[in-house]
Amino acid sequence: MDKEELRELVWKEMDERGVATFPRPARGRIPNFVGSEKAAARLRELEVYKRAEVIMVNPDSAQRAVRKFALMDGKKLLMATPRLAKGFILLDPIEVGDPERASGIRGAFEHGTPADLSGLKVDLIVEGSVAVDACGGRVGKGSGWGDLEYAILRELGAAGEDVMVATTVHDIQILDLQIPMTFHDVPVDIIVTPTRFIYTQTPHPRPKGIFWEKLDESKLKLPVIQKIKNRGFNFK
Repeated sequence: MDKEELRELVWKEMDERGVATFPRPARGRIPNFVGSEKAAARLRELEVYKRAEVIMVNPDSAQRAVRKFALMDGKKLLMATPRLAKGFILLDPIEVGDPERASGIRGAFEHGTPADLSGLKVDLIVEGSVAVDACGGRVGKGSGWGDLEYAILRELGAAGEDVMVATTVHDIQILDLQIPMTFHDVPVDIIVTPTRFIYTQTPHPRPKGIFWEKLDESKLKLPVIQKIKNRGFNFK
């Protein structure tokens, strides 16, 4: 199966089995799922999470609990804005007040500040996924935003090659077959579900930065991309 077939398979199964939650339907999204908060709570048990001072988390509903717990646990939270329209937001747990509100997109804009990535070091990345496999293969919703967010961090030195990438998913999002991966796809090191952990020991290489030739015109026009291209590192 190709990636689009895998996405459709998982979206359909999640909706039919009643494990996809608001917003629905699951199709076209990083699907929110029953037990997403429990999976986020299990993520807190990991040593890499406990040690992390700065965590980058995607803005999707499925990882809202991850963002909330990160702030509750006193960690600085880096969040990509939807479609990177406003670049990245940094939330300081000391300043957010209510972690529940700040973990949502509207609350993040209210309580966060534009992130200066040039002086930042991310200790853990948490991605949203449509499907994953035990070897660390991952497929998102098909837009490429998660891969681009990672590539930007690598390009600017805000994340090193050794930074762990985790994802929180429902158990049925873990596929028995191997997901096809390309050179710009980001593999995951740790899969966390409401019931278990999987350390993938992924054999897939990590992208080292932005593959400029793969960016379409709409992405090239993004302010965050223009500033990187011109090497204007201050994103404020």
